[in-house]
Amino acid sequence: MNTVIKQTDEKMEKCIKHLETEFSEIRAGRANPAVLDKVKVDYYGAPTAINQLAAISVTEARTLTIQPWDTSVLRSIEKAIQTSDIGINPQNDGKIIRMVFPPLTEDRRKEIVKEIAKMGEDTKVAVRSARREAMEKLKSMKKKSEITEDDQKNGEKKIQDLTDKHIKSIEKMTEKKQKQIMEI
Repeated sequence: MNTVIKQTDEKMEKCIKHLETEFSEIRAGRANPAVLDKVKVDYYGAPTAINQLAAISVTEARTLTIQPWDTSVLRSIEKAIQTSDIGINPQNDGKIIRMVFPPLTEDRRKEIVKEIAKMGEDTKVAVRSARREAMEKLKSMKKKSEITEDDQKNGEKKIQDLTDKHIKSIEKMTEKKQKQIMEI
């Protein structure tokens, strides 16, 4: 029974980690190197992450600079950024690439806040799904007489407590990210 609870907790933690990653990739008018995490560059035939080919730094609040270690890959990085869904046109001066993030409009902020709410809801659904799976495992263990009815009830309570804790955590994260977007 304890393994079921531990596995459920791990699944729920993974859901939250995934949400944190998604939140870090949201373009919020500020320069954030995480927006480039999903962009791959064709480097000698192999798709390679930009952070493995160049130094990425935030020079000003809304400017990201990418300085490749090998300048021959500069055009490939520029193309990869242009074809990605970031929506920012990179500026190439022959040595480094600059990405200037425009300030967010009120409408765009509201759109992003809605996206954040949806991500939070999707994560809550994933957490509840993990809870449902765990409850079913406990019921099946009870049917097979592997655990007693009391153990099943205790396990269900612990799983519900875990679920409540993780749902609260998701709500706090979502609220914090929404506030952050509206304050920019």
